[in-house]
Amino acid sequence: MPEYTCIVYETPHPLAIITLNRPGVLNAMNRLLWIELEQALKKAADDQDVKTVILTGAGRAFSTGADLKESKDRDLATYRAYLVRLQETTRRILRFEKPIIAAINGYALGSGYELALACDIRIAAEDAQIGSPEARVSSSVTGGAFRLLSQLVGPGKAKELLFTAEYISGREAHDIGLVNKAVPLADLMPEAMAMAEKIAKNSSFSISMIKKGLQMASGDASLETLMDFEIEACLACVSTRERIDSLQAFANRKKGESDYES
Repeated sequence: MPEYTCIVYETPHPLAIITLNRPGVLNAMNRLLWIELEQALKKAADDQDVKTVILTGAGRAFSTGADLKESKDRDLATYRAYLVRLQETTRRILRFEKPIIAAINGYALGSGYELALACDIRIAAEDAQIGSPEARVSSSVTGGAFRLLSQLVGPGKAKELLFTAEYISGREAHDIGLVNKAVPLADLMPEAMAMAEKIAKNSSFSISMIKKGLQMASGDASLETLMDFEIEACLACVSTRERIDSLQAFANRKKGESDYES
């Protein structure tokens, strides 16, 4: 029996790949998918061999957002519980100590798009379709998208995208700074894996401190608070065994270069 129903979890170390796996409904997100995604993230967090996580979708979509079949008959109390689960999973992604890369392979709409926004880095297929249709269907955005989108593209562009509810291609998303890279679909996963492996070569503890500092910088923390944190982060990093080993490796490498020059 597979471990999950709505996702696929793979660990080609040092990576974990989480694939949203409801291709028949374009990876529409139901309650079970959110639960399994949270479980997979916990598994990746607990696995010391996993340094970076890639999140992608099966088939033609990253995710087209909420599963309307599941949502059409639920009452407000049930809908509230669903939204709370969604927001908690997004918080887990935002606070996740390991870098998460969204590989946007196709449609990324609504809460699927917002899931990608919560990731640290986004790489999109050039022809992917990305957008927030909420204003068309008398809904609103979730997943911290008000802040995350404004930070990435600026408040004016964020308003345009949300007010018009228009979709943009992965190529245009790159042009406005919404995604880090846009590549042909065939190159998407190789590009995401190459970036993940590049990140995985660095200090995991340093990355977690840097990620926390960046979160503080993009939030409400004052410059003084942020600079105080920077001191503590540096002190915490230099106290790790990883730091000692990396300095020794650097010293050995420099010594080898000197021997070669002489």
